[in-house]
Amino acid sequence: MLRFLKGLLLLCAVSVSNVNANTDLIRVALDDLPGVDMLPTLIAIERAKERGLNIKVSYMLSEGMAMRTILNKQADIGMGTPYQKVQQTSAPIRMFYQLNMLRFHPVVDTRFYSSWDELDGVDMYSHGKGSGTEALVNIMAKKHGITYGKMVYLPGSGVRANAMVNGRVHATVVDTERKNKLIARPNSPFKVLPIEKINATDEALFANETFIRANQKELGILVEELLFVWNRMNREPAFIVDQRNNYGLLPKVADIKILQYVQEMVAEGAFSNDGGRTSAFNADIEFYGFAGTIKKPEEQKLEHFWNFSILDKALDSPSIVQ
Repeated sequence: MLRFLKGLLLLCAVSVSNVNANTDLIRVALDDLPGVDMLPTLIAIERAKERGLNIKVSYMLSEGMAMRTILNKQADIGMGTPYQKVQQTSAPIRMFYQLNMLRFHPVVDTRFYSSWDELDGVDMYSHGKGSGTEALVNIMAKKHGITYGKMVYLPGSGVRANAMVNGRVHATVVDTERKNKLIARPNSPFKVLPIEKINATDEALFANETFIRANQKELGILVEELLFVWNRMNREPAFIVDQRNNYGLLPKVADIKILQYVQEMVAEGAFSNDGGRTSAFNADIEFYGFAGTIKKPEEQKLEHFWNFSILDKALDSPSIVQ
């Protein structure tokens, strides 16, 4: 597995560094391997391509990798919630569109553990340092008065879910798609631990402020398509299935699995109709501040982390969400 991941890591890195040098090319670095959870974003990108944008998508193995591609100018748009990195480095990176709120699920193998209290002293596996998954389990540790043995970073919900199936991990956090797969297994030993509803950002698109200022028109098209897809998806989850088939995305995934995922996420209120404009920052400061991901949360300002200039313009054009 380690050899496979290293090879895949090299492949992802090559795919970013060897892209077309065309200055009109917009290079997008997503922070995980392609899965059902990325379909809405990929659909919006395909629709933006139809409007003339030249976009190249690469898949990273973690949010940290996506962030490094932006800092190293190997990509233009990244995916994740880089609060910690932005605060630590004062990098001129700003999020500009909230993709979804955090709807991750702590899962345990009941042959070993069945409650939060039983995880005291146990190793916990999350996506990466400063990630929403790490913040989530850290908050639950505080609430239940427990301390993990150590925090192990294992990027990718699919990777963590497979590790649970193979018996290498007994407590972790996975996304809705993988949670469903684990629970649906025949005689499944897996159980979802209870958590409170959290409206903090799980995934957002971010870019260097210089890129944002220089590409207002191009990013405006992309944001308009994101808003269109998000509004249609919230009204009609089957829209994602139709669009997936139209663009031939993730062809091996059954329609019913896509529909189940989107319906569940919509029912959980994971997708904002306004790109997070009204609530993302406040919810994030509360959540990531309590978790310790953001230091001195009371001193932070929206403009330190977000640039909503393009989103504001798109929201002033209500026709795009019809």
